Amino acid sequence: MRVWIFFLVCLAGKTLAYPTEEAPVIEEELEVGANPVQVETGEFDEAIEVEEEVIAENPCLNHHCKKGKVCEVDDSNQPMCVCQDPLTCPAPVGDFEHVCGTDNKTYESSCHFFATKCSLEGTKKGHKLHMDYIGPCKYIEPCLENELNEFPLRMRDWLKNVLVTLYERDEDNNLLTEKQKLRVKKIYESEKRLQAGDHSLDLLALDFEKNYNMYIFPVHWQFGQLDQHPIDGFLSHSELAPLRAPLIPMEHCTTSFFEQCDADQDKYIALEEWANCFGLKEQDVDKDLVI
Repeated sequence: MRVWIFFLVCLAGKTLAYPTEEAPVIEEELEVGANPVQVETGEFDEAIEVEEEVIAENPCLNHHCKKGKVCEVDDSNQPMCVCQDPLTCPAPVGDFEHVCGTDNKTYESSCHFFATKCSLEGTKKGHKLHMDYIGPCKYIEPCLENELNEFPLRMRDWLKNVLVTLYERDEDNNLLTEKQKLRVKKIYESEKRLQAGDHSLDLLALDFEKNYNMYIFPVHWQFGQLDQHPIDGFLSHSELAPLRAPLIPMEHCTTSFFEQCDADQDKYIALEEWANCFGLKEQDVDKDLVI
């Protein structure tokens, strides 16, 4: 059937008559459309245009907003960051998601905290409000002077152990850069002298004195890990938060320690102030080690 229709289409526009001896062949041009299979010349000359629905890319897909803000588009379809409504934050799974603000108020989650802080932007209260620590607000014991003096001993040992652990697990995870690995390799190879654990303060002090050079890089490394927003050689309260927030519930001298580090009380901790807090000598402070 298809072949037959094709044949008819090919011959469209002409009337076929079979010649006989009695009648000559007469070609009569039928009016277009008179023959069901006749096609008007030029009907297929132009391609049929099919309109495709074009879905515009959401301008917010690659637009980054800081914590507490979400991206929305304005009347010109341009992305902009606006304060998030705390009611849109996911409900916390448990108390471990709660955070305590410096206003001594427990927030359901960090999302709720930063959304609230954003809504207070430009106010005195908002300027002073920071995340204090992870977990519900609770009573934090005062830090005694002798405890504050002991704090750097444990912190230095902890930083060293963190780097050694990262080095051990770094085969395929890219937890450390190649430069960092070279620095940590010597520490890792000498780590058998003092395995990670709960050591006495006297032992930690003696180890720092004997193996002083082993602690220089961990102190610089931690500074570099925190100095991110922006990378300017100073640690703000917000940049310290990833280290402070988990520590405070366990180490009640954390806040006092970082306050003491800010020697000039300008609300920022410079590399030199940071190194001094951890007992490093002035001549060993090296910005090139912040890698």
